[in-house]
Amino acid sequence: MTRSFVVFDLDGTLIDGYDAITESLAFAMTRLGKTPFPGDRVRGMVGRGLEKLVGDAVGAANAPEGVRLFREHYAEVALDGTRLMPGVEEVLAALASGGYQMALASNKPAHFSRKILEANAIAGHFLAVGGPGPETPAKPDPRMLRDLMKRAGADSESTLVVGDMEIDAEFARAAGCRAVLVPGGSRSREELQHFAASPSGADIVLLGSLTELPAWLRAES
Repeated sequence: MTRSFVVFDLDGTLIDGYDAITESLAFAMTRLGKTPFPGDRVRGMVGRGLEKLVGDAVGAANAPEGVRLFREHYAEVALDGTRLMPGVEEVLAALASGGYQMALASNKPAHFSRKILEANAIAGHFLAVGGPGPETPAKPDPRMLRDLMKRAGADSESTLVVGDMEIDAEFARAAGCRAVLVPGGSRSREELQHFAASPSGADIVLLGSLTELPAWLRAES
């Protein structure tokens, strides 16, 4: 069946916001007496929600204050510390012209995601922006994805999740959807190839880059 609804991850898939994330985590860690992590280490930690990221960095006892400090600083640097991944504008334009509905599902709070999309002039491509909240658990829980599918009037057969990490495949699988993973963010091509070759990654599609997505979708239809 044709995949007519495409749900994108944000960090590492559409944007490179790791400078802002690394700087904000360093701000929180320093204020709490911890030694900040290098950027490469932070890249590998991102993806499972802010509470998980900060808790891993400063410990569970300090996590609430760490999250507050992170958010305080991130609000100041999120836009300047974020840029689009290569080819994003062209990919989104191609999918829009092809009649695809698109939405965003990120473990970043939705209001931050919207600001970033608007600042990079791509917000108009998205039917909806999903993020964790009081009634919406973070990925890989499928509730966020199911809510977006309901908004789009789509089912699992017509929905494709596009991301850059294993969690995006878990997220798609939990809702009965197919997943496409692309390297360039938190995971390298080699890391994703290793995952795709494992039993837990057997049902994913691995592309060389996001720019290959429109052609792959055309071939699938």
